[in-house]
Amino acid sequence: MLITIKSGKGRKDRIVPLSQNVLTLLREYWKEYKPQEWLFTGTTGKYSISSCQKIYKRYIDSDSSIHTLRHSCFTNLLEVGTDISIIQKIAGHSNPKTTQIYTHISDGLLKKVKLPV
Repeated sequence: MLITIKSGKGRKDRIVPLSQNVLTLLREYWKEYKPQEWLFTGTTGKYSISSCQKIYKRYIDSDSSIHTLRHSCFTNLLEVGTDISIIQKIAGHSNPKTTQIYTHISDGLLKKVKLPV
């Protein structure tokens, strides 16, 4: 249940977890389109960054960006208790301070903090 992303953000390769829901969707996509070299292909091969942004805005959310999705994903992982070092690895950050800045703390997480008596 891991997927390899080659030349992702910052041209870094990374291995990230894959949810069962996304795996199901990818299998359906694979059966219908049977991609050869790239999982998602444009007219000239792999999609460009700008093409990905346009697809995201058209089909997912016109008021945000792929970066917002990335940020939301990492924030959610933090809120459900994922260790910051795991998030750092998935994000491809070499410096943990980058991850700490990138993942904001929500009010919901702050309310769960138990202070000593």
